[in-house]
Formats: sequence, structure tokens, C-alpha cells
Amino acid sequence: MEEKLAAPGEKLVLIVDDDESARELFEFMVKKEGFRVEVAKDGEEGIRRIKQLMPSIVLLDLMLPRYGGYEVLRELQAGETASIPIVVMTGRYADRSLKDMIRQESNVVEFIEKPVKSYQLISTLHRVLKTEPSEKKKKGESPLNF
Repeated sequence: MEEKLAAPGEKLVLIVDDDESARELFEFMVKKEGFRVEVAKDGEEGIRRIKQLMPSIVLLDLMLPRYGGYEVLRELQAGETASIPIVVMTGRYADRSLKDMIRQESNVVEFIEKPVKSYQLISTLHRVLKTEPSEKKKKGESPLNF
């Protein structure tokens, strides 16, 4: 029996990134796919908003002011936030050992290097949140048809 997929609009994605242009780009990609979106611009605001909103998933930049991404990860591993899946995104070079270390954190479901490809981000969200892709993607149409 096939599992029923949720509609993206039922899921809240919280984007925590201090780079305004990156935050806006991720927000655009995620909203375009139908998800609800909230944003935070540093680690401190990110922790506060995560505890306040209890999002379905968090897109977390590693390099943040006022609590780095790794500190945010650790803070969220206790209590009611421990079950929130986190996708770590970074523009900083990450060698294999750093990636493996971050992936081993209990709440991390994916590690994506910037620049983030929209299909990679969107497919990760649908896979983790068990949501239905938008109509165009279901019909097999690629947004990159040439």
C-alpha cells in the first residue's frame, strides 16, 4: 500500500542564513514549490524562531553570527526540537571528515554545499517531509528544458 504524501503547504520550512541574497533565493525556491517559509538571519534568532514555530524542517547555514550553525545543531538536539530534521548548507569548503561529522549529528538529514542547486534542495525537502511534488514535476517536465 502506497504512503499518502502530504501537500507542501502543510509543511513549514525555516531558513537560517545570514546572507540576505542566499536567504531570499532559498525562500523563493521553497515558496515556489508550495511550502510555507519563515526566515532567521543569525543563529540566535534561528534558535528562538525554531523553538517558537516548531517548523517541519530547518535549512541551516553553518557559518552564522551569534551562534554558529554547529552550536545551533547542538542546541536543537535536546527537548521538543530534537525531532526536527535539519539540512545543513554551507559555502565554506568542507572536507569529507567535516561532512561525515556533521551528518552523524542526530538531527541532520542532509549536507548540501553552496551554491545549492534548486532540484537538489527541492528533492531533499520532498523526500524528508514526504510531500507531493508540484504538478509540473509530476508530469516529468523539467524546469531546465532547452
